[in-house]
Amino acid sequence: MAIKTTVFGYPKIGANRELKKAVESYWKGEISKEEMLKKAEEVDIERMKKVIDANLDYVPSNDFSLYDFVLDISTMVNAVPQRFQNIEDSLDRYFAMARGTKDAIACEMTKWFDTNYHYIVPELTGGFKLVKNRPLISYKWAKEKFEVETKPVLVGAFTYIMLSKVYERQEGSLLMKMVKADESEKFRPLLLELASVYNQMLRELQEEGVKAVQFDEPALVLDLDEEKVNALIDAYKVITEGITDIEIFVHTYYESLDHFEKITNELPVAGIGLDFVVNNENLENLKKYGFPKGKKLQAGVISGRDPWKTDFKEVLALIDEIKKYVDEDRIVLSNSAPLFHLPVSLEPEKGHLDDRLIGLLSFADERLQEIKTLKEIINEGREIPAQTLQALRDEFKNEEVREAVKNIDNEEIQRPHDFKERYKKQIEELGLPRFPTTTIGSFPQTKEVRQMRAKFRRGEITVEEYENFIKEQIKKAIEIQEELGLDVFVHGEFERTDMVEFFGEKMDGFAFTKNGWVQSYGTRCVRPPIIYGDVSRPAPMTVKEIVYAQSLTDKPMKGMLTGPVTILNWSFYRKDIPKKEIAYQIALALRDEVLNLEKEGIKIIQIDEPAFREGLPLKKRKQEEYLKWAVKAFRLTNNTVKETTQIHTHMCYSEFNEIIEWIYAMDADVISIEASRSKGEIIEAFERFNYDHGIGVGVYDIHSPRIPPVEEMLEIAERTVQVIDKNLIWINPDCGLKTRQWEEVIPALKNMVSVAKILREKYGSKYSW
Repeated sequence: MAIKTTVFGYPKIGANRELKKAVESYWKGEISKEEMLKKAEEVDIERMKKVIDANLDYVPSNDFSLYDFVLDISTMVNAVPQRFQNIEDSLDRYFAMARGTKDAIACEMTKWFDTNYHYIVPELTGGFKLVKNRPLISYKWAKEKFEVETKPVLVGAFTYIMLSKVYERQEGSLLMKMVKADESEKFRPLLLELASVYNQMLRELQEEGVKAVQFDEPALVLDLDEEKVNALIDAYKVITEGITDIEIFVHTYYESLDHFEKITNELPVAGIGLDFVVNNENLENLKKYGFPKGKKLQAGVISGRDPWKTDFKEVLALIDEIKKYVDEDRIVLSNSAPLFHLPVSLEPEKGHLDDRLIGLLSFADERLQEIKTLKEIINEGREIPAQTLQALRDEFKNEEVREAVKNIDNEEIQRPHDFKERYKKQIEELGLPRFPTTTIGSFPQTKEVRQMRAKFRRGEITVEEYENFIKEQIKKAIEIQEELGLDVFVHGEFERTDMVEFFGEKMDGFAFTKNGWVQSYGTRCVRPPIIYGDVSRPAPMTVKEIVYAQSLTDKPMKGMLTGPVTILNWSFYRKDIPKKEIAYQIALALRDEVLNLEKEGIKIIQIDEPAFREGLPLKKRKQEEYLKWAVKAFRLTNNTVKETTQIHTHMCYSEFNEIIEWIYAMDADVISIEASRSKGEIIEAFERFNYDHGIGVGVYDIHSPRIPPVEEMLEIAERTVQVIDKNLIWINPDCGLKTRQWEEVIPALKNMVSVAKILREKYGSKYSW
C-alpha cells in the first residue's frame, strides 16, 4: 500500500508578478490581447512545471486565472449581468465585470471567506448554460504541453451559489434589490439548475478521458442547516448523474466540517477533502464518526495559509492518527487550503531575511517539496529531516512586551467621554460644515513616486533627496485638496508602499520579504509582513509627514494609521502565542503613535480597520470571543486621547451587517464604509440598528477607472440621509485612491464635493444639535 499526494491552488501571479504586468499593460493599450495571453500562458507553463516536478499522483489543472477564479465560473456558465451583455468581445466583457466601464458599474467585490483574497460576486438571474468548458480546455492544454494527466480543479456549484447574490423585488415596491443567494427562496432552484450545467461539463470531461476532478467546496464549513445540506446532496446527485469514469473529490477548507457524518456518507463522490491544519476538529470528527469505507480522504495536512515550515514529526504523527480510521491506500495527502495565499518562493529571500527566520519559513514552492518529502518518508522510508523549530522561535522573545499585555483581558478599555458630547466639541473645534467631505487617506502613487521610492531603496538617492521629493508630493496634494474644496485633508501617503507594510517596517517583531507577493484581487498583489517576534514601536512612525502636511493648510489634517486588527490579519502572524496577544502588542505600539500625533496638534486621527470583519471566525460559535478581543484591541489604540481628538476608522468590502453592534462597540467617532459597488446595500445595516455615531458614506468606487456622475453618488447619499442623523453623515470615496490616476481622481472628487454642496443646500449646512 502506498500513500498518494496532490496539491491545489498554486499561485497564479508568476515568480515576479509577470501576470499582473501583462494584464495591466494590456489594459493600458501597451500590448495586444495576443501578447498578453502569450505572457499569461508563459506564467502558467512555469507554474505547471513546478507542480509536475513535485511527483504528485493527482496533478491539478484549471487553477490558473487572468483575474478571479469565481469570475471565471460566472463567464463559463453565462452568469453575466445584463449591463455587460452588449460587450461583444468575451475578454473585454470579463474584465468589464471586474472593473466596470464608463457605462456600467463593476460587479461587487468582497472577501473570500476569512481571507484577504477578494472575489467578484456573481449576480444571478438564472439561465445558466455552459458557454465555455474551462476545465476541459485546461486539461487538454496541459496534456498537449506536458503529456500529463491532470485533475481539473474548480469551485463547486454549492459554494458558487452560496457566495452569489440574486435580484429580488423589494416588499411593497417595484424596485429590485440584491440579496445573498443563501438567504433567498431561489437558492435551491438556482443550485439545481447550475448542477445540471456542472453535469454537462463533467460529461464532456468524461468523454475526453479525464480520470479525476476536484470541486472546492469551502462553503461546507459554514454553519449550514439541514435544508442546505439536503440541497447540497441533491445537487451532487444531479452533478454526478451518468459520471462513472471520473473520481470526483470534494475538498473543504478554512474550518472543520459540520454535519460530518451525513456529508461524508451521503455525498455521492469518490473522495472528501478535510482541513487538518486549521484545528483538530476534523480529526475529532474522524475519531467520532469514522470515514466511509468506499471513499478516499484528501487529507489537508500541509498549511496553505501560513508560511511556517511544516514540522514533519508533528504531521507524521497526525497522519498516523488518520490511518487508524482510513486505510493508507485511500489517503491522498494535500495542502489544507489553496497555496495562492502564500508567496511563490523562498529563494529570493535567502540573503535578504535573517537566516534564523529562513529556517522557520516555507512558501508555495517549499510546500511542494514538503509534500514530496512526506510521500518519500512514508512510502520509501526516507529519513525524517532534522528540525529545531522551537529553538529558533525562542530566540525572538521579548519578555517586557509580553508582560505589558498580560492583564489586558481583565481591564476595561474605553474612552471616558460620552460620544454625543465629545462629537459636538470636536465639530466646533474643527469648524466643519454639515456633510463634511474627506478622502480615505492615500492619493495616486504615480509612476514617478514608485520610481523615486525604488531609487531610494537601491541607494541611488540620499535620504534628504527622497524626503524632499515626498514633501513636494504632499504639497501638491494639499494644493489639489484646497482647489477641490474638501473639508478635511490627508497628506496622501506617498511615503508608504502598503498600509500594513509601512507600519510593520517601523516596528520590532516584523520581517519583510523582498519578493513575497500574494494576490489580493485581480492584478493587485500585496507583500504580507511576517510577524515572527514580540511587537513594539522603537520610534514615531508617521508624525514627521503628518505634521509637515498640517503646516501647509488651515484645514484639519488627518493622521493616518492602520489598526491593530488589520495589521494582524493582513500579516503572516506567528502561531506560538494566542492571536489576541499579538493584537494587543500592536495596539500598544499604535497608542504611542496616536498620543504623539495628538501632542503635535493633530486633531483627527484615522485608525483603519478594513480587515476587522475578515478575521471573524467562520463558525458562529467562535465569533464572540474574536469580536471581544478585536474591539478591545482597537479601543486600546485610542482610549487615552483627549475628548476633542476625533477618532476615525475605515472599513471596506466586508459583509458586516451581522456584526454591526460590535462595530458600534469600537466607539470610533466616525466610521467610513463602502456603499458604491453594493449600491448602498450596506446602509441596510444602519436601517436595522440605531447607529448614532458618525458615518462616512463611500459614494465613489475607487476600484474602477470610471468617473461616477453626481447623480449616482447623490442617490447613495440620499439613501443614507433617510436613515442616519444628518449631523453624523460624512461624504467620502469608499477606499484609498492609491491605485488610481490623478486624471480620474480629480473629476471624481469634484463630483463628490458637489454632492455635499447639494445636500447642504437641501438640508442646511449648519449643525442642529
